Amino acid sequence: MGSRLTAQQADFAAAIQDFARRECGSREQRAALTQNGREPHNPKIYGMLAELGWLGVCLPEEYGGAGGGIGDACVFLEETSYGMVPAGGFITTVITAKAYERFGSERQRREVLGGAAHGAVLAIAMSEPGAGSDVGALRCRAERQPDGGWLIEGQKTWISNAHLADSMLLVARTGGDKHKGLTMFHVPASTPGIEIRGIETMGGREVNDVFLTGVRLPADAVVGEVDGGWQQLMSGLNHERLFLAANMLGLARRAFDDAVAYIGEREQFGRAVGSFQALRHRVADLATEIECTRLLVREVASDCDAEPDRLFPREASMAKLKATETAKRVALECMQMMGGYGYATEYGMERHLRSAVVSTVYGGTSEIQRDIIGRSYGL
Repeated sequence: MGSRLTAQQADFAAAIQDFARRECGSREQRAALTQNGREPHNPKIYGMLAELGWLGVCLPEEYGGAGGGIGDACVFLEETSYGMVPAGGFITTVITAKAYERFGSERQRREVLGGAAHGAVLAIAMSEPGAGSDVGALRCRAERQPDGGWLIEGQKTWISNAHLADSMLLVARTGGDKHKGLTMFHVPASTPGIEIRGIETMGGREVNDVFLTGVRLPADAVVGEVDGGWQQLMSGLNHERLFLAANMLGLARRAFDDAVAYIGEREQFGRAVGSFQALRHRVADLATEIECTRLLVREVASDCDAEPDRLFPREASMAKLKATETAKRVALECMQMMGGYGYATEYGMERHLRSAVVSTVYGGTSEIQRDIIGRSYGL
């Protein structure tokens, strides 16, 4: 496949574009669906995507999915982001679902993957007040009980979509220190002892504090191996970073197209402002950066589909770094090109910027991505 979409993927992208134009193509539609931008996820729209079979795009057919690959999921994320479809629950769902697909028991896969394909939202609870980039500093504790079950105590923070989730994939300490002794647990949202408190952000209601007090889980809540959580997390980073990269590629494309449309019509000094050399050159640079990002993201997705059992830490980190930094730069420069109207909520560019800024922080900061890439060269 390389950097080109297959005919089937191109048709899929066109179908998503058509859906976005119909259901959320106007500013008025999007405002109504998102409470004026405060809620990035709309359950009605998400249900419609589920009915179309698109939420299971890269999940196995035996669990209700479409049986597609990582590249197909990247197409979905890129195009829904470009179309500003309020389906914010999907990205954490697909990242979490891939972990269950790889490490979950048969019962867990049927419950969780089947639910995700039909519209359930999933969240992954890893970060803590004292452990963000440093996963080895996790302190949330899971103690084995005499009956074989587990008792969980601790706090998680910055947990995306926890307030929407049907279940969470919790990473807790079961022994050892640093990266040893971490274990993944399947935690239904209805489990007693869980309290979720929203954190207000520039992007609206996206992330949460999660408090776990006396949470009891059965023995079969473990996902994968006890004390094997770190290795399991590392094996899923290809997917997480690529999905985030595809999402931001779509946002960068949308911000760019919105700005180009505006400067092609806005007149100053008797002509369209886009005809001035300063803006033409800026457009040329941004277009080139977006195209480079597109080629990188699609190439790495193709590699992951071709060799699903291989890790691509350098390439996945490059894709995440490039796409998120590009999206942030594009949104900021497009706001500058639009002048005061770029700052006004009427035109939506400020929304693009607010969405792009945080992308260089979540899923591993840009600094962490650069460190991973540098270490891959033996440095």
